[in-house]
Amino acid sequence: MESALQIKQSQGIKRGKSDKVDARRIAQYAYKNRHELRFWKPQRSVLQTIKSLLVTRERLVKTRVQLATPIDECEDYIEESIRKRVARNCSNTLKALAADIKKIERDIDLLVQEDVHLKEQLRCASSVPGVGNITALNIIVATDEFERISDVKKFACYAGVAPFEHTSGSSIRGKTRVSKMANMTLKKLLSLAAMSAIRYNDDLKAYYHRKVAEGKNKMSVLNAVRNKLISRIFACVKNKRTYQKVYEHVLV
Repeated sequence: MESALQIKQSQGIKRGKSDKVDARRIAQYAYKNRHELRFWKPQRSVLQTIKSLLVTRERLVKTRVQLATPIDECEDYIEESIRKRVARNCSNTLKALAADIKKIERDIDLLVQEDVHLKEQLRCASSVPGVGNITALNIIVATDEFERISDVKKFACYAGVAPFEHTSGSSIRGKTRVSKMANMTLKKLLSLAAMSAIRYNDDLKAYYHRKVAEGKNKMSVLNAVRNKLISRIFACVKNKRTYQKVYEHVLV
C-alpha cells in the first residue's frame, strides 16, 4: 500500500485526469519504485477493533463538546431562565453521550486486558507523566505496536511535531516550523499531554519555565516538551519498562 498523495506528488506537473490515465500513472510509479516497495501487512484484529472504537469515541467526545460548550458560554449574555431551558433540552442527549463514551472505554479496556502484549505496551507508554491511556493507545495503533513506525524522529514527523527548516540560499529566510501534513488527532493528544506534563511533572515544568524565561517562544517550548514525551514513550516501550525519573541501568 502507498499513500495517494505520495504517488501524486512524485509525478510532477500533470494535466488531465481519468480512470485510465490514473491507472497508468499508478502502474508507472509502482514499476519505477519496485525495488523500494514493501508488502502490506494488516494490523492484528484486536488493533483494528480498538482503532474503530477510538475513532467512534473521538466523534462522540467532539459532539458532546459541540453541545455543552455553547450552553456554558452563553451564561454571561442571556437570561438564566433561557439558558436553563436550553440546558434541559440537551441534558438527556449529553447524558447519553457520556454513557456511550464510558461504554466504549470499558470495551477498549476489556480488549486490552485480554491481550498480554498490548497490555504490556500500554502499561509502559502510559507510565510517562502526562500520557493517559487514550493517548497511549492512539500511539500504539498508529505505529502498529511500534513496528510500522519504530523510529522516534519518524513518529514525530508523522504526528506533526518535528520542526523543519525553511531556508534556501540568501533569499529565503523562513522560520523553522512544523509541517501541517500530520496526523492531527495525535498532534492534539500530544499537545494535551504536554500541557498536562508542564503542570504536574516537576522536571518538565521547570524546563518549560526556564526556556520561556530565556526568551523562547512558548509554543516552541511546548513543542519541545511534546518531543520529549515521544522520546520517553518510545524508550519505555523499547526497553519494556515503566518510566523512571532517575533511571538506573540494569547492569549497575
